[in-house]
Amino acid sequence: PARLFAVLPMSTVAGHTFLFADDDGHILELVSLYLRRAGYQVVTARDGDEALAREKDHRPDLLILDVMMPGIDGLEVQKGDVPIVLLTARGSDVDKIAGLRLGADDYVTKPFNPDELVARVEAVLRRAGPRERTPGARTVTAGDIVIDLDARTAFAGGHPLTLTPKEFDLLATLCGFPGVVLGREQLLDLVWGTSFYAVRTVDVHIARLREKLGASTVHIDTVWGTGYRLAAPATP
Repeated sequence: PARLFAVLPMSTVAGHTFLFADDDGHILELVSLYLRRAGYQVVTARDGDEALAREKDHRPDLLILDVMMPGIDGLEVQKGDVPIVLLTARGSDVDKIAGLRLGADDYVTKPFNPDELVARVEAVLRRAGPRERTPGARTVTAGDIVIDLDARTAFAGGHPLTLTPKEFDLLATLCGFPGVVLGREQLLDLVWGTSFYAVRTVDVHIARLREKLGASTVHIDTVWGTGYRLAAPATP
């Protein structure tokens, strides 16, 4: 839904912050979902002028820029020593070479697989060199649930949760978007990497998670005909 990225909390995940600028709202929403699922904070912009303003305000660790945007294009936005990944519908070698010569670190041609983009972004960060991190930098919190994405550990009310790999991924995804309704097919795509599984797969894993959360202050609501929503008390 179009409202999704407008209500995603910026404080649930600590770590690298990316600025993602694209005038295609669907791509902006979809890629932001994948980046947040991977444990990154995402600041979005719909054109080059907004991207420049948000870059100044948020000082991101990496820029993901669509080349063709209203007003200032992505090639004009890229500057300084911040790593850059360019997105474009153009596929010619001339365009790619121009972008790379102007300072881009990688170049992805549309249409692309969001998982591939996340992998490319992470490769660019590795090439950019080590970054000072604090313990638990990639941590998702919701209510009394704390999830360490790197260690793949989850706690509810200070007690460790024993989760299967898919239960962990599902809980981390839901906790990354508290209060947001995620459809079953969305969850299949985000957690299983495909929507070809039966939606009943999601229902079974949700039922198991509910049992394991027990007395947690967090609970998973069923939104009939749509999917699920993680409900957590507001952080004081």
